[in-house]
Amino acid sequence: MSDIRQTRNTGILRDGWTGFVEDYALSCNWSQDGNVLMACDVMGGIKAFHGKSGEIFWECSDTHDSGLLATSMHPEGILFATSGQDGNIMIWSVEEGTPKTQINLGSGWTENLTWSEDGDCFAATCSRHAYVFDKNGKEIWRSETHPSTVTAIAWSDKNELATASYGQVAFYDIEHSQLLQKFQWKGSLVSMVLSPDGDVVACGSQDNSVHFWRRSTAEDSMMSGYAYKPTDLDFDYSGTLLATGGSEVVTVWSFKGSGPEGTRPGQLELHSKPISSLCFAPKGYRLASGAKDGTVIIWDLNSDGEGNPVGAAMITDKVSNVAWRPDGRALAAVGSKGQVTTWRIRN
Repeated sequence: MSDIRQTRNTGILRDGWTGFVEDYALSCNWSQDGNVLMACDVMGGIKAFHGKSGEIFWECSDTHDSGLLATSMHPEGILFATSGQDGNIMIWSVEEGTPKTQINLGSGWTENLTWSEDGDCFAATCSRHAYVFDKNGKEIWRSETHPSTVTAIAWSDKNELATASYGQVAFYDIEHSQLLQKFQWKGSLVSMVLSPDGDVVACGSQDNSVHFWRRSTAEDSMMSGYAYKPTDLDFDYSGTLLATGGSEVVTVWSFKGSGPEGTRPGQLELHSKPISSLCFAPKGYRLASGAKDGTVIIWDLNSDGEGNPVGAAMITDKVSNVAWRPDGRALAAVGSKGQVTTWRIRN
């Protein structure tokens, strides 16, 4: 396995800027135009950085009692949602840095947030329930009680939401308050991602496997052999490749043709510690991976999941999140010591 610990930026990664939040950096989210990068820490601190210069537009601290858990940027980049251990959801104006709406879901943790693709509403979870609100904070749907805490949510289209919990993935028609489809699996599902066309749902499991279903056929398959729980999953924009963590190696499964059943996945080996974040670029087969060793790698992949590193960098600590700017011309990463770093991407 290659050693890049002494390597600065290499390949297509070019110097951008570095800033800091006050505590463990939880997430980074770009506005649609790339002018703002929102970075949040686990203690509820939020900073809005200028996307190109790193200048701080505004900042807030202690926004959620006991800590922040999830963030989500509105598709148009005008609103930003946060949620925390206090059971609150806050909707912020990205430009002004002021909370426009606050929603309280009770004493449970609000662990997941995601805006719908059109930005008209957003989904959230609290304990065993999933909720959908319009962008003004009005509740428009609530799920039945799940068998356990809802661990992940994802929109499959404008009015259809998927939830993952212990033993099941469920799809709901939000408009008609109807359960559309349910897939069962005897185990705890810890992560979930949908293919762009909504047909494939893949979940990381507590038993160190990735389980997936094809909705059109209801067929299921399992990918095993991971060293750890695969908490990091991502599909490329075409739905051909599924990148998975769960070890020091990025494992990439190809859904091309009759795959991935009966095929060998791509194995991307360069990190020395387990993968902690994965994100495909907005277009093409370019993948960014971050790991607990502080390394950030850019990979150019083929449609079979194999590929080569084309860029590498290192931050000072565990990479907690990587995010492409919507135009694919810059990358951001945040780490466990509060570092926020961006790089420009060379053509």
